[in-house]
Amino acid sequence: MKKIFFLLPEGFTRLSSILLATDVFEFANQYVMSRDGKPYYDIKIVGTNISQKLCNSHVSIKVENINNVERPDLIIIPAAAAENNYASRKNKKLLEWVVDQYKDGTELASLCTGSFLLAATGLFKNMECATHWIAANLFTKMFPNVRLCTDKIITDSKGLYTAGGALSSSNLILYLIEKYNGREVAIYCAKVMHLDIDRNSQSAFIIFEGQKDHIDVDIKKMQIFIEKNADEKITIDYLAEKFFIPKRSLVRRFKKATNNTPIEYIQRIKMEVAKRNLESGRKSVNEIMYE
Repeated sequence: MKKIFFLLPEGFTRLSSILLATDVFEFANQYVMSRDGKPYYDIKIVGTNISQKLCNSHVSIKVENINNVERPDLIIIPAAAAENNYASRKNKKLLEWVVDQYKDGTELASLCTGSFLLAATGLFKNMECATHWIAANLFTKMFPNVRLCTDKIITDSKGLYTAGGALSSSNLILYLIEKYNGREVAIYCAKVMHLDIDRNSQSAFIIFEGQKDHIDVDIKKMQIFIEKNADEKITIDYLAEKFFIPKRSLVRRFKKATNNTPIEYIQRIKMEVAKRNLESGRKSVNEIMYE
């Protein structure tokens, strides 16, 4: 039997990500039991604070203390507030325990913004990671050595798994079930839960609002100009001339401030305008492409 532990750190935790994930695992158990006569997954909720409130609410949950459990096969870190200070003294013991389990062969997975705790372990250095798109800028700032994939729903590297935001985290659970139990079981769970098993990108859900959390005033002005003139043909040469900044300096400063080159930023703005027009307007795809 594979031991699956959901880990509750100190701070804000989203109960929904735990309940949805356990539902999918339980349907897998039902299917395997009908075939083999016994369940495959043993699911527990563990942590250091054995009675904890969730979602800043009056809902509380009792968990098993990490000191009293066997080594798990998989630790899952549910969605939480991105602003939680996982590197604080409160979670030091928890982080050390997670790292020790990984070194002993336990696989680790994060759902949505649970990736912040997983990244705080230091295990993701120079590796790919996914998180909710709305937390991408903060994640990049906090963990510059991690290769954040803003459009991916799932990453898988050396026994470390991450999932994109909200309900798409269930795609990671399906991915793990397919890995452990086979495609047939995963498809069954997807059908029962009404999940799209082969969805692999969260780009359709991303609202790109521009990376303006920086102090370069000239670049911010340039970003606003690009956003207001998304239907125009804008080149780097044009921007350099308009804002009186040498071309090479402009590219360097823009990349430093926004983590995008000017061309990448222009393309992302145009894509966001096209997406919003498709979502809210009545124009055809061809009309929007032409514009």
